[in-house]
Amino acid sequence: MPLDPQKLFASYFLPLYPPEMRDKLGVLRARDANPANNPHILAQLDSLAETFAKLAPEALDAPDLDLDFSDASVHRLAAALTRKTRDSLITPVTELDRVPALVQIVTHGAIYVGACAVRGHGGSWAVRNPLWESLVDLRSRAGEAQLAVFQWWLKALSDEEIDEPRLADRYRRHVEMPTMDPERLPTLAPADRKLPRLTKVRYDSLHKYLRAHLPELRSVGDHFPSPERLDELSFRWLDFLMIGDGRMLLMHGPTDHGVHLFWLDMTGFISSAYFPADVDPEHRIDLVDDKMQVNIPVQGDMQKHEMLWWGP
Repeated sequence: MPLDPQKLFASYFLPLYPPEMRDKLGVLRARDANPANNPHILAQLDSLAETFAKLAPEALDAPDLDLDFSDASVHRLAAALTRKTRDSLITPVTELDRVPALVQIVTHGAIYVGACAVRGHGGSWAVRNPLWESLVDLRSRAGEAQLAVFQWWLKALSDEEIDEPRLADRYRRHVEMPTMDPERLPTLAPADRKLPRLTKVRYDSLHKYLRAHLPELRSVGDHFPSPERLDELSFRWLDFLMIGDGRMLLMHGPTDHGVHLFWLDMTGFISSAYFPADVDPEHRIDLVDDKMQVNIPVQGDMQKHEMLWWGP
């Protein structure tokens, strides 16, 4: 049976909840477990996060993990959550230890990742019982959000996502990108530079295009789609748009299945987004203040998706 988030939760975590609440999880997840803002409860969350930071490198067999509560540490942690590691954590260590190490890693790890958002990005805890269900309230230029970090872990450890660092992807998308200060990015190229459409999209033709039209971009970065992946996408064309007063390049184009967008700054690839869409008519991108509107054709209608101009 595929190990999806629901099966992970039901098999390893649901037995830890009070029996009377197992069919009322919605109520439990909505209930404030610290209405008086008791500092001792918040200190307990900090203590659990500190404990995870100390013990996780050995538990994950990653001695160089260096969990220092930085954004980079979340990315290192996500990279350490491999299929092999997950499967080894599911197996009880001894007959006396009936609680898989996976449960301890996930419950404490959710609090650690939440603490990174609280400490580094001005978030605050919305405490729940049990504590690993606690949410992070985060305000940014994108608006207000409640981050269910425990759910991020369950999804990231599922069979569908375990081979990709999706925990880091969600953290980047929901914490780093909304709270970043894009005005501090160095200018990549003049904002009014006009970049022509690339009609024959191959990895080699893209590099030739960038050298000719955007020589300031020295590299597309380590995480830009590989030549094989770019060929697999089979872009019909690519357009290029300087955004953020020339601080970023937005690369976007349609395939037979939808529209892909890639954000790059002076260091290369930063983020991407994908929207299922019809082949015709062409999609359209509008910039309004801090927001970007992506207009996508779906079943004959144009659907609007709004996001910050520096990434989803």
